Amino acid sequence: MRTVFSGSAFLGSAFLGSMAVAAPAGLTGYQGAWVLAGRDCAEVFSAAGRGLSFRKPVDLFAPAFIVSGQRIRTPMASCRVRSIRTVEGRDHLALDCANAVASNDVAVIMAPAKDGTLTRYYSDQDPTGIAYRRCPERQGRMSAR
Repeated sequence: MRTVFSGSAFLGSAFLGSMAVAAPAGLTGYQGAWVLAGRDCAEVFSAAGRGLSFRKPVDLFAPAFIVSGQRIRTPMASCRVRSIRTVEGRDHLALDCANAVASNDVAVIMAPAKDGTLTRYYSDQDPTGIAYRRCPERQGRMSAR
């Protein structure tokens, strides 16, 4: 079953291309907490140990996610990255995701941008995508920009 990823869930259906890359190496540039560009990191995340976690109470619809190792967590689900394939400069991620109700296979398309943001695409045909920015690891340095 494939799930479409709306802004809060960060899960999207996509065609997966060729050139598989091991998940840990392919995720190196994505590690950390990400929020929709223009949103305030401090409204979504709080400091937890060496990194960030979702602020309590969790906003289930916050357009945000955390990449840690081979895992991607959203406010609604936790996913394990099975594989990454790079097709025309975009990374196609095959994920195993689960929440309190169900688990399913999910596909996501994203790419790092030159300005340090990340662009998530709804499909192979999406020419613009949606920008996410990485939040600083220390809460005191979080800002809306």
